[in-house]
Amino acid sequence: MSKTALRFNNGSNRTFQNELRKRVDAYFKENKISKHGNIHLYLKTVVMFAAYLVPYFLITFHVFESKSIWLLLSVLMGLGMAGIGMGIMHDANHGSYSKNDRFNKFLGFFSISLLSGNSLNWRIQHNIIHHTYTNVHDHDEDIAPVGMLRFDPHSEKKKIHKFQFLYAWFFYGLMTLMWSTVKDFRQLKRYNKGGYLKTANTTFAKELAVIIVSKVLYFAYMLIPYFVIQELSFLNWLTGYLVMHYVAGLTLAMVFQVAHVTEENEFPLPNEEGELENNFIEHQLRTTMNFSMDSKIVSYFVGGLNFQVEHHLFPGISHVHYPKIAKIVATTAQEFNIPYNYEKTFAGALFEHTKMLYKLGK
Repeated sequence: MSKTALRFNNGSNRTFQNELRKRVDAYFKENKISKHGNIHLYLKTVVMFAAYLVPYFLITFHVFESKSIWLLLSVLMGLGMAGIGMGIMHDANHGSYSKNDRFNKFLGFFSISLLSGNSLNWRIQHNIIHHTYTNVHDHDEDIAPVGMLRFDPHSEKKKIHKFQFLYAWFFYGLMTLMWSTVKDFRQLKRYNKGGYLKTANTTFAKELAVIIVSKVLYFAYMLIPYFVIQELSFLNWLTGYLVMHYVAGLTLAMVFQVAHVTEENEFPLPNEEGELENNFIEHQLRTTMNFSMDSKIVSYFVGGLNFQVEHHLFPGISHVHYPKIAKIVATTAQEFNIPYNYEKTFAGALFEHTKMLYKLGK
């Protein structure tokens, strides 16, 4: 990734960005509601943690003897992992879950550590890099996967990429598995070299210690079922572990990738002076896409990330408010003749993403 800082053209369409912010602020003020989470988010927190922890304890306490049921519980844990990540951890690490910053930091750290990730690395990659330079070549890490995948029309194309629309789904499932093993160590080294740790007022040694301790604790509680259940062989345990992570990784990757890697999304390049064409708000609208906006079930499970446009425009607002402010964003964008990208269904969004993978492979 390039270390060169880019600038947005903040003089471009300033009336639009000012009007949009004014209207969204007015919605919260007029309705006298907080931009943070509410009772619906707190109840969802209980549901999502239960979806992950209940199957874990059912396995650990050997409630069922059937290995098929153990496997099914591993699938449920994977869905619970994804639910916590999208609906709880995501808001907390953006500071939008609660008005209390300390609680946000605690919940963000605890929830992602419980799932084998690292809070600081996640915030650097997602909050700082991805949210700032969305879909910008050589800056946004989310569109710069290693080798086998090509998400960016400006990146190098390899012969193998012509088959990526078929094999990408396998690699998507490895996302959280990489979290639990090598990714955090690689990221920490890279972010230290890039100066991000210094900016965060921390050191490489301190954060490395945090990662090591959290990984030890994670595998300690993950391995408890293996040590307490005599009938559970290491192969049984490993199969369940891999299935859990694969389900979580595939779910998370599908939700995030369809929001940015489709033909509807733009992949802007800066000019020679390092300036991007549009202001920050318009840039997010042109590089992001919503899906399943009318589905309350999808919105609930994916933590409102089907309203990815609203999230990129207002990451400090909890996802429970996105359906309401989406109407404001769409109307304002239409008035100023700025694209508002969306797909009616999740299946349609997946299809558009697959088409883009095929196009990038060709």
